[in-house]
Amino acid sequence: MTAKIEVLRPGVFTTVQDLGRPGLAAIGVGRSGAADRGSLRLANRLVGNPEGHAALECVLGGLALRFPAPATVAVTGAPCSITVGTRAFGPGSPIPVCPGEELVLGMASHGLRCYVAVRGGVDVPAVLGARATDTLGKLGPPALSAGMTLPVGQRVLPHPGVDLAPRAPLPDVPVLRVTPGPRASWFVPDALSTLVSAAYVATADVDRVGVRLDGPVLSRARGGELPPEAAVPGALQVPPSGQPILFLADHPVTGGYPVIAVVEEADLDLAAQVRPGQRVLFRLS
Repeated sequence: MTAKIEVLRPGVFTTVQDLGRPGLAAIGVGRSGAADRGSLRLANRLVGNPEGHAALECVLGGLALRFPAPATVAVTGAPCSITVGTRAFGPGSPIPVCPGEELVLGMASHGLRCYVAVRGGVDVPAVLGARATDTLGKLGPPALSAGMTLPVGQRVLPHPGVDLAPRAPLPDVPVLRVTPGPRASWFVPDALSTLVSAAYVATADVDRVGVRLDGPVLSRARGGELPPEAAVPGALQVPPSGQPILFLADHPVTGGYPVIAVVEEADLDLAAQVRPGQRVLFRLS
């Protein structure tokens, strides 16, 4: 019999995510997958899964699950309280769950996204080779809702023999390294120095597609329209308002606004944990 996970409360917004669908941009399909890929990988390693197994990405916590069969889970990403039955656990460790017990996540104290992996992985049907929910492309399973059940797979690796995988705390003001361009020439000469010398604030418009930022205006040196061109995670696209938009996991595969700079891939996990109202700094890599 296939093991199941019962969704009691979906939290603020919870989706199934893996490492996404790379290599399909030519047919209009973005990579998608976990916004904080390092946290997904760590959660999977802690329960003895291949790193690419599907897990749950939960915005701000509040998730409650019931496990009818024995399970091993791990929670990573944004720190939150974790209870299984009457027992409390910390993040970054394998957690045994007895039959009928409930896993409950409190609200995240810092950061934005928590990841819950279960040994065997969330075994929903794959779409174009992945189980990830692409919120922009409308691919993959729907966001979790109360009453849903999720199948658990059986393909596992040996247990890692690790009790705890501590990680550095998320910074209050993340510093994201950027590479200039590819359209820095569309902006006035001091626009790039403005971007890297002042703080920007994440607005309430934050989702898996991207983060709208509020701060000093990045003024253009030229008018006109830019023909649509390929977009990548971490691109800082600047609409006519001069306020940048930071693309995240579910960004469109093309964009029509000039990109002044791109966040380094190594810092994208940190960018995925930026929450509304948080200050962000950019620095040249």
